[in-house]
This record gives sequence, C-alpha cells and structure tokens, in this order.
Amino acid sequence: MLLATVATLVVVPMAHADGDPASDWLLSQPSFVPEDDGVPGAYATQLNAVLSDAKARGYEIRVAVIGTRYDMGSVYVDWLKPNQYVPFLSRELYFVYKGRVLVVMPNGLAITDGNGKPAPAADRKLVAGLPAPGDDGAALTSAATHAVIRLAANHGAIVALPKLGHVSGSSTNRDRITIAASALVVVALLGVGGLWRRPRKAAR
Repeated sequence: MLLATVATLVVVPMAHADGDPASDWLLSQPSFVPEDDGVPGAYATQLNAVLSDAKARGYEIRVAVIGTRYDMGSVYVDWLKPNQYVPFLSRELYFVYKGRVLVVMPNGLAITDGNGKPAPAADRKLVAGLPAPGDDGAALTSAATHAVIRLAANHGAIVALPKLGHVSGSSTNRDRITIAASALVVVALLGVGGLWRRPRKAAR
C-alpha cells in the first residue's frame, strides 16, 4: 500500500504537467519552440542566444512560442487567448521558476510576472503594442526575440540582436575542424603502423 501511495503521488503531478507541453519544457529550458511549427533552426537559436544574453545582463524571462492549438496539449481552451494562458503557465512553473514569462501566439503576445502576477504596466503596454505575428513559425519566433530585446531594455539590459545562423555556423565550423583533426590522427596512426612493420620484415 505504501508503494502504491508513493506511485500515485508521483504519477498524478507528472500526468498533470504532461497536459501542457510548454510547462514541462520551460521548467528547465529558457524557451519552448515546438519543432512541428515549422520554425527554422536559426530562429530558435537566435531566440535562445538573446535569452541567454539578457539573463547574463540581469534580465531573465522564459518564452513559450505557441504556433498551433496542438502545442497546448490539454489546455487548448486557451488557444488564441495569450492573456488568459500566460498566468496559468506562470503558475505551473512557479515551483521551479519564479520569474517572468512571455507567451507568443499568432494573434498577439502576453507577459506576466512570477506566479501569474501582472507584469509592470510599462511591460504590459509594450507587449500589447506589438503587432500580431501571424501563424508563420519564423515570424512567431522572431516576434518573441524582438519582444525580449525591448523588454530587457525597459529594465536597463541592452541586448544585441545576433545574426541569424551565426551560432549555428560556428558550431558547424567546429564540427568540421573536429572531423579534420580526427582524420589526421587516423592517417598518423596508419603511418606509424607502417613504419613499425617495415623493420620486422627486413630482419627476416
């Protein structure tokens, strides 16, 4: 009975969290950008770079990009209701993350402070004044990135917009260097092996 009780206590919260994919992901990650929304990788990388830079400069926020009704799991009743969904999401995260949360949907953006509390009036006004990004994945993520930059500036944190693909390109270059270095090591080992074998043949 004790084991059954413990299992129930563990499984029930997990099942509750699984109903809202963004709340699961944002417990440990700065952004939720569903892969099936057609978001180019460079845009997601750019958003995460801005979030990381903003945090380093003293402004932390987590972002949920919601491109379709299916991104919301069992909370689909809040689809296209960012101002209604963002406090719910914030409360879901509060046990682990107590800071600001930004939600981006095709029809607009919404922000809240920790535990679903209203964000400062200046932040709410800024977010409310941003144009609706529409349902294109790249536009949704770009809207999130620019919103974070402007919100951070509201709080004295100046964050630059990195070029699209810059981080990805650096990663690709590192991969190529690693592959080339590995190939050189293999060639060197083969050469050493050949030199080691030749004296033995001559001795016979």
